[in-house]
Amino acid sequence: SLDAPVYAVVLAGGGGTRLWPLSRVQKPKHLLNLCGDSSLLAETFARVRPIIVDDHLMAITVADHAEALREQAPYLLPQNVVVEPMGRSTAPCIGLMAALIEKAHPDAIMVSLAADHAVEDVQGFRSVLEAAVRAATEGHLVTLGIVPDSPETGYGYIERGEPLTRLDGHTVYRVVRFTEKPDLRTAESFLRTGRYFWNASIFVWRVSSILAEMRRCLPDLHRSLMAIQPVLGTAKQDEALARAWESVKPISIDVGVMERAEDVVVIPADIGWSDVGCWTSVAKLAQADEAGNVIEGEGVALECEDSYIRSSGRLVAALGLRGMIVIDTGDAVLVCPKDRAQD
Repeated sequence: SLDAPVYAVVLAGGGGTRLWPLSRVQKPKHLLNLCGDSSLLAETFARVRPIIVDDHLMAITVADHAEALREQAPYLLPQNVVVEPMGRSTAPCIGLMAALIEKAHPDAIMVSLAADHAVEDVQGFRSVLEAAVRAATEGHLVTLGIVPDSPETGYGYIERGEPLTRLDGHTVYRVVRFTEKPDLRTAESFLRTGRYFWNASIFVWRVSSILAEMRRCLPDLHRSLMAIQPVLGTAKQDEALARAWESVKPISIDVGVMERAEDVVVIPADIGWSDVGCWTSVAKLAQADEAGNVIEGEGVALECEDSYIRSSGRLVAALGLRGMIVIDTGDAVLVCPKDRAQD
């Protein structure tokens, strides 16, 4: 029952290099069916389609992947798929999409999502998202804080301050600070306090609020965006974008804006979230057998424990493996211990 229109923007530019040899330059992680029968990108849109109208679904990607993205999300309006001339990290592409939306609806709310994450509790996700949209209408920059279940060193963290309000059964907290990926001892101490969440880079804000923060924190980027805003959504968009993007500096939204923004709040989300960042996290999302093995495709595991075997097209036989990953894509094979999967 919100007055402001709500848009969902999916950032689909990542490479997923830690999921080689399945994830490649031409077919990166978000376009692959890594956990189930549809791609991570398709799953991302499926999570928001029941609560956001198709006309307000948007994606930003790179030229190499635009065609595959349109095939996997045929409900996207052609003008709602923006192709970046080159990757410039998340602050420029979020700013660009905010400027494009603002042109159509100055009071719109924007939900920003990564194309390559997995969520187990989809109903829970929608419930938190709707609370976040309500908080964003009050002018806050809102982020979802994933309730951590282990001292992960591969994620950034968000520290919460005092509670501000409750919306639809969810508590909204002030954000004290964002912390980059910690070492193990620091991560363990974060978990003990109960005040820290994983940063999933799921953001909700009014487009006017995020652009105002960009004007304050990233004035050069803001100037570039305002210079091209008049031609966004027109036939001149691609040319203007190509020119502007040559001088735009790459910077993430976390470092560029969120760490320095004035009015940031976090809503805890216990939703079974994963960034599907490496083969170990893919294995965790699948059903393991009694010995802790996951076999996808044609694999046989004899006297193996806690191992992940994935093969497309030919038989992989493993004997006596402990805590290993074996990926065979037909033209390349990866074999590594699970605890080295991030490397």
